[in-house]
Amino acid sequence: MHDQTACIAAVTVLGLLEQAYFSLQVIYARRKYSVSPPMTAGPPEFERIFRAQANCSEYFPIFISSLWVSGLFFSQGVTTLFGLLYLHGRYQYFWGYAESPLGRLKPLYFCAKVQWVLIGLGAVGVLCTMSRLYLGVDIPQSINHIFL
Repeated sequence: MHDQTACIAAVTVLGLLEQAYFSLQVIYARRKYSVSPPMTAGPPEFERIFRAQANCSEYFPIFISSLWVSGLFFSQGVTTLFGLLYLHGRYQYFWGYAESPLGRLKPLYFCAKVQWVLIGLGAVGVLCTMSRLYLGVDIPQSINHIFL
């Protein structure tokens, strides 16, 4: 099974490292702008970094869930590619938001599209698997027969 999940696991580890990196940026911003915990309000520069990290953390469980469902039921290779695109988009989002509120928008829309692709791939993979297991219908093979 490890050979079937190694790439997805690698993207997961990269995602965890990215989340840790974003958290460290909040710590550095707290020191730079003298915002002591548990305070979350401070200069706009701090608040943008804080919100960027919080937003990335809020969406991380959705990303990880869809990454694994898509990777296990659809395709490890395709899922890995979209997972890496998502992480890159989140990195761009974080630093775009840190610079200005408008700087977050383009990467935010990109990440949302990639996230929906992962959810869609996972749904298709689960549907095909359930159809094969419980209905005895292999949807990909059926589609192949129709078009070939």
